[in-house]
This record gives sequence, C-alpha cells and structure tokens, in this order.
Amino acid sequence: MTVSRELRDFLFSRRARLRPEDVGLMPVPGTRRVAGLRREELAQLAGLSTDYYTRVEQGRVQRVSDSIVDALGRALRLDEHEFAHFRNLAQPASTAKRPAPPQRIRPGLRITLDALSHVPAYVLGPYLDVLAWNDLASALVADFDSLSANERNMARLVFLDPDARDLYPDWEHTARTAVGNLRLAAGQYPNDPKLIALVGELSVQSSEFRTWWAGHDVRERTFGTKSFQHPQIGYVELHFNSFRSTDAPDQILVTYAAEPGSPAETSLRLLASWASEAAVSSERHAEVDQVVGEQL
Repeated sequence: MTVSRELRDFLFSRRARLRPEDVGLMPVPGTRRVAGLRREELAQLAGLSTDYYTRVEQGRVQRVSDSIVDALGRALRLDEHEFAHFRNLAQPASTAKRPAPPQRIRPGLRITLDALSHVPAYVLGPYLDVLAWNDLASALVADFDSLSANERNMARLVFLDPDARDLYPDWEHTARTAVGNLRLAAGQYPNDPKLIALVGELSVQSSEFRTWWAGHDVRERTFGTKSFQHPQIGYVELHFNSFRSTDAPDQILVTYAAEPGSPAETSLRLLASWASEAAVSSERHAEVDQVVGEQL
C-alpha cells in the first residue's frame, strides 16, 4: 500500500458513487465512460481547475492544503470518518512512513478490565488486535487465552473463524465494519508490514474481504447495539461503547452491557458465573500441577 495509490483509489471510489443529478449538476448528454462524477465535474463542485484536481487524485501534490481538503470533502459528501481518512491520505503525517508503535497496556487498564466482572470488555490495537481482555469477554466473543498472539485479531476471527458466522447474526455488518476500521488504519500507517500482511492474508483467504476492501469504505462505530447468538446463553442484544485512550490513541477499550432488568442481563450474569467458575477451576488445576511437579 502506498499513500498516493490509496488516495487515488479512495477519491475514484467516492466519485463513482455520486451522479451529477445527486449534486445539482445537469448531466451532459451522451454516453458516460465512467460511473459517477467525472473529474471535471468534481473539480467544478469544489471550485478547482480540472488539472489541479487530477494532480491531487493522482498523488502528484505533495501536501494538499486544508482549504482544498475541506472543499473536496464537501463536494464528495464525505461523512466524518471518510473525511478523517481523506485528510490522512491527502496530508500524510510523518508517522505514515513508519509502522504503528508497539502497543503496551497500562497496568491500571488491566485492573479495570478485571474489575468489570459483569461487563465483557477488551482492548483493541490499531489493526484490531485484541491486546487485553477480561474473562467475560473471552467467554462471550472467543477464548482469547487459547489463541496465539497472531490469532487474537478481530478481523481475522470474523473472516476466518467459521464459528463467527454463527456468533454474529449480523455477520455481514460486523465484517464490513472490520474492513472499514482497517481502511482507517491504512490511512494512518499505509507502509506497516504487519497491516500489509494482515490485509494480504485476509484477501487471499476470503473473497468477501477482498471485495469489500476494494470498495474503500471506511467505518468506525463508537456505540450502538450488538447481537450475539451464543452457544451457551442463546440470543442476546447488548449495548456496546468504545473509548479511545488519550495517552495511547491507537488503543480502544470496547465494552458490552445489557439493558438493566432485561433477559440479556440475566443471560450475561449466568455467563459471568460460568466464566468465573472456569477461571477458578483452571487456577486450581495449575496449582495442582505445580505441586505435583515440585514433588516429582
């Protein structure tokens, strides 16, 4: 991935979804060779010359000014996440040439995760790696403890773990959101070998990922509802919220909570009880193994 290619493909994809009549332009008679807006039409909407816009789209402008980013964003009707992605591509920071910094979880955050005994919670890194989690998140989403560090990635789990299609009734929406999150990360760290390897792996192994990645859609959901069809507690609908760390902005704390007094709350408490019992049992087995090892 290169910033110039990402910029070109992103702008082309955003032009393709708009028709002249959508933005108040009169369609030019005759056959259109491209889907959506032509370059000259977008340039007209943004108040730019066609030549200058062409150079922007082709990545031949070293750094696009704020005013032009704003004008093109309005002309293309970008939402807030698309606009942020466009700005990253048009005004790449020095960090775009480097990989994302190593992700370390503060001890206080780990304590907070464990304290949320009735709330599934985990921390994601910039490429949807699951960096830390509590027992209830492991019981609800996936057995993170049994997975390798490489396997603990939400995009990889959603697309490559067959159980994910059963766990998420709205699997396609979940999967598309994961793709959109990775697209946002690609705008920030387009040259990161880890991200490139992840996108390559998912593109090879999933035709759906490959198709949606080519669409250049970007998404970041910070709150809403999430449905699960869990093998132990059945169907539950939970409220999710995500919080970006101020001292580690690449890290996001994700939590799921049930409506008070709802069947989902009862189910979640039951799952928490089972998860707690399993954790205690695992600790006892570990203690027994240690004692036996010392005796031997």
